[in-house]
Amino acid sequence: MSYPEYPSQMGGYPLQPGANPTKPADPPQPGAYPPQAGGYPSQPGGYPAAPPPELVVGYLPFSFIVFFISENWGGGPAGGYPSSGMSQLSNPGYMPGGPMPPNQGPAMGYPSQPTPQMPGYPNAPSPNPSMPGYGMAPGPMPGSPSDPSASPSMPAYGGGAMPVAPVTVRKEFRGTIPDFPGADPIKDVEVLRKAIKAFVTNKTAILKLLGSRSNKQRVPLLRNYKTLCGKDLVKDLHSKLSGDFRKLVLATLKTPALFDASELHNKRAGMDVACLIEILSSRSNAEIKEINRIYKQEYKKSLEDSISGDTSDYVRRLLIALAQGKRDEGETVDASLAAQDAQALYAAGEKRLGTNKSKFILILTARSKPHLRAVFHEYQKKYGRDIEKSIRREMSGKLKRCMLALVKCIKNTPAYFAKRLYKAMKGVRTKDTTLIRIMVSRSEVDMLDIRKEFDKNYGKSLYTAISRNTSGKYKKLLLKFCGGRDKKKTEI
Repeated sequence: MSYPEYPSQMGGYPLQPGANPTKPADPPQPGAYPPQAGGYPSQPGGYPAAPPPELVVGYLPFSFIVFFISENWGGGPAGGYPSSGMSQLSNPGYMPGGPMPPNQGPAMGYPSQPTPQMPGYPNAPSPNPSMPGYGMAPGPMPGSPSDPSASPSMPAYGGGAMPVAPVTVRKEFRGTIPDFPGADPIKDVEVLRKAIKAFVTNKTAILKLLGSRSNKQRVPLLRNYKTLCGKDLVKDLHSKLSGDFRKLVLATLKTPALFDASELHNKRAGMDVACLIEILSSRSNAEIKEINRIYKQEYKKSLEDSISGDTSDYVRRLLIALAQGKRDEGETVDASLAAQDAQALYAAGEKRLGTNKSKFILILTARSKPHLRAVFHEYQKKYGRDIEKSIRREMSGKLKRCMLALVKCIKNTPAYFAKRLYKAMKGVRTKDTTLIRIMVSRSEVDMLDIRKEFDKNYGKSLYTAISRNTSGKYKKLLLKFCGGRDKKKTEI
């Protein structure tokens, strides 16, 4: 803390908190060594001369002190760091008291391009992710005042203690389409332009490029194409491509939130409740809220209003509850509460005549997924029946299908999507809309886990299933999103 009435003491230790700023220097002690004559002369280029004694033991006007410091320590501002004498260098870097260095650009963005602000999931990876604990990025600190101390013997941070940056544990990437290293949007646009302008559209060049770029590298191509070519990339691709390959290509150029919103809008008209449950039960709260925002922006009507006009009573309640994006996302499981919820579900179904469907909806849409897995386990252990069997016995129609899909997704999300893919390719005709939606939306989330579950549950790899049920460039681009072959010994 500084006092306007008194200058800082020069040549000694700074004042300590609580010290008396008016106390004069101690007088020389008897018996101390006197100052020695003939000391080392000041060296050229060395430290500047020490301030006169008057500045140390006396109190001169503040303006004189500022003048003395500026004359002897360089022209830096009072209170800042002294000039380091590096102003003559070609790149002196940051000089304290001077202007901040210019922005060097994002670390992972495209060269020569501004970082786009695109609608998408707030939790999606950013082109230039911020590190926890630095800048404006949130960085929860263990033992912070809002949390109990990590160690009972150690106090929480406070009173000026220096917090230690937490160790950030990064989740392993389980997708199949990572960021392409060194991707250049200008060159990518040129590749697309040449492929589209060719006498025969070069579909191979299009699928190779889009199948090797992550979503955050693909979406900016729309703006860059418009800037460099003066045309709409979506319209050009739509006019040059056709069929399922065109649907897949155009799906890759949408942000995740826009793609989900468009799927919900398209399926709402035909009330494909399986699609609605698939999206709303597998997305995070933040993702669902972004879907709601984009849906209202694109279709001038809220998602909730759209659902309300097309569904029956309990199905509507279930879907609207999921569309709120208010599920508990905590990782902690309370065993006693899990036992209570298991008992509540049993009392709402198997134990009574008639089913309290509202209780099922409340618990299945509000509790966290780790908690619900504990509830299902407790239900099986205590009542000897799997929760899915109880739902089949107690419910019917669309509500039963919705409840079962929700429970399967909560139990094991990759297994749920593996089953959706298996059913989409089972039978005479492939359900290409479902196939495209899952392959695109999960390619940067958990496609490796989906492949593993597909192989384990259906005796063949997802790669093989796609190869046998699709064809042409459409098949090749799907296999790019699949990412590889999990070959079994029994497969040829």
